[in-house]
Amino acid sequence: MTIAFKAFTDTRTQLPSIPFERACSAILNLIAARSTLLAILFAVLVFGTGTMRAAFAGASTRGPAAYSRGDYSRAVRELAPAASRGNPRAQGQLGFMYENGFGVPQNFAAAADLYRSAAVQGDVFAQSRLGLSYDKGHGVPKNVILSYKWLDLAAAKASERERDYYRRLRDAVASKMTSDQIVEGQRLALIWATGGW
Repeated sequence: MTIAFKAFTDTRTQLPSIPFERACSAILNLIAARSTLLAILFAVLVFGTGTMRAAFAGASTRGPAAYSRGDYSRAVRELAPAASRGNPRAQGQLGFMYENGFGVPQNFAAAADLYRSAAVQGDVFAQSRLGLSYDKGHGVPKNVILSYKWLDLAAAKASERERDYYRRLRDAVASKMTSDQIVEGQRLALIWATGGW
């Protein structure tokens, strides 16, 4: 240790309550707290995600399985908790059940709300169903431009196998629209896709 550094540290330790010391101490405490918070968040992301994924997967597989067996009330019981936690797949599936009255009273407004919640998270099925809801005016005001927007987003994001189906739905809506309305629907879809919504 150099003599100058030793003198500096000795001087600092001899003046315990100056504002500089308190500021440094506060900064060090803040850094330690932030590091602890980051470590906790990292642990939640690494370990908690697997647990959440398993919980979502359970509802996302048991619910559709019950639906395919015709056990609609069980499908609703399986899907509802995951949907309320924000699982977009469960929200889309539960929305479909509300739209068609499977296991629950038919409720277009509830279906549209569930579709919207899942659609903004990027669920292709929910985007297409929300688009069709706007086309028919089920649970939302009838609006062909918003219908086109959501169907266009679904067609763009769909897997290769499903893409043609979603394009045909979009094109069916487009057949009822003016060219200006189609341009506006495409503009809204582009804004949404680029995150400018």
